[in-house]
Amino acid sequence: MIEMATGETGFSDVAYDLISVQYHALKGGHDYGQYVRDAENAGKKEIADFFRKVMDEDSKRAAQCHDYLVQLAATKDAGPAAA
Repeated sequence: MIEMATGETGFSDVAYDLISVQYHALKGGHDYGQYVRDAENAGKKEIADFFRKVMDEDSKRAAQCHDYLVQLAATKDAGPAAA
């Protein structure tokens, strides 16, 4: 079995990377709500729709990260911090 590298966090690099992508996707989703409101307030429906699309994509990205993290947590690949 190939051992996964672990960073200083005690989590595998892959788990850390997934957590990072998930965090940024969720943070972006939070911020995009304001962007939608700004575009709507400026009467820019097409731009507001674009921000909604980006928000939806980030939501799906965060959910996929969650699914992968659940899979990793069920294995030894998550690293000692997940044990």
